[in-house]
Amino acid sequence: MTSNSSQPSLRPKPLDALVAAVVIALAVVTALLFYLPKTGGGDQLTLVITVGGQEQSRTPVTQLPDGPVRIEGRGGYTLTLSPSYSDLPFSPEWSVRVSDSDCPGQDCVHTGRISRAGQSIVCLPAQVVISLVGAATPDAPDVIVG
Repeated sequence: MTSNSSQPSLRPKPLDALVAAVVIALAVVTALLFYLPKTGGGDQLTLVITVGGQEQSRTPVTQLPDGPVRIEGRGGYTLTLSPSYSDLPFSPEWSVRVSDSDCPGQDCVHTGRISRAGQSIVCLPAQVVISLVGAATPDAPDVIVG
């Protein structure tokens, strides 16, 4: 039996730096593709408001008013929808949130802002669903399992 008394070299080699740089570059490109807003050709983001299971309105986000929008829900509850426009880098150009509601729990207010197709805000006591859909795939599923 022989034993090798030489220690392995633990110093980084130039190729190690190249591999690390490639991995970092791929991570940055992937993050940018995921987080930057999509500017597809004919896709237009549309706000859909459903009350009690029936669609009340379907409006392209470019045609929404600048101020708050009031939504009358079931049970006498009222929600105030607040669209906002942003020109900050790495943030969506447009988003919407429920700024005020008289329903108990305030879950729809605490949901926060939505800005991409497939996202939604739900107020169960008022039976209101506010969702964003794209023009190309309005009925596409959010998740496919299996």
